[in-house]
Amino acid sequence: MTVATDIAIASPAHRNPWRVLLWLAPLTAFWIGLNYWLPALQASGVPSTATRLAIHIAIVLGLWLALERTGLTQRQRLGLWLAVVVPYTLWLAVIWSVAVNGVFRPGNNTPPLVPLAIFLPVIVGAPILLRSKRIGEVLDAMPASWLVGLQVYRVLGGIFLVGWARGVIPGIFALPAGIGDVTTGLLALPVAYLLVSRNGDGVRPAIAWNIFGLLDFTIAIGIGLATAPGPLQVIVPSIPNTGVGLYPAVLIPAFAVPSSILLHVLSLRQLRRRRAA
Repeated sequence: MTVATDIAIASPAHRNPWRVLLWLAPLTAFWIGLNYWLPALQASGVPSTATRLAIHIAIVLGLWLALERTGLTQRQRLGLWLAVVVPYTLWLAVIWSVAVNGVFRPGNNTPPLVPLAIFLPVIVGAPILLRSKRIGEVLDAMPASWLVGLQVYRVLGGIFLVGWARGVIPGIFALPAGIGDVTTGLLALPVAYLLVSRNGDGVRPAIAWNIFGLLDFTIAIGIGLATAPGPLQVIVPSIPNTGVGLYPAVLIPAFAVPSSILLHVLSLRQLRRRRAA
């Protein structure tokens, strides 16, 4: 996806970056409608598996392509690539394994593990990514549009809207989470286009997009924890908010959310460095 995004946004500067919504928005609507009319599709876990692996491969491949743009030696590039890819892959494998075995299921654990899965990787990973000199070199070599355009996958958060429409997820959680995710994903490619076509003038919209994406997570996580059964629940909706603890949906808060937060952190660091330069 990183390579495809880079190719897609390498268009002439005179093109309207918002035209991408003419095909992205209908595709997103089709995906949401397909999941609504075929609930067994999402329940099978096949779409979740395919998209999660595709995003993982895109990040791993994108990191290597970015490293090739740096002045590091081959050995240094390989060492840094392994230092990132190995723990990232192990993290995915562990979360996936415990999710399949129902460890995140509501009532199976005290204290709840979903909040731990969300916050621990961010608490550990963000300081490392923000302070690492090598990561800074990679960000300087990487086109700023990559980290923004990559998060087009956020449109898949429309699955929350499907759950609300089918009456299995409370609207108080599904609507802000689903609408925020879909909006962030739909804007990812146009903002990436702006970074390519307008150079420095695209930095400010990209920073605003990152902040919006992080606010979306703040609202969704807050409402999700407040409505999910457990010791942190303070709101009891008419429809129990238990679905986010079940596989495959639990992969979104337990892995996709912290991964996306870290991508936002990296993008903001990269944009700040570009702006300062």
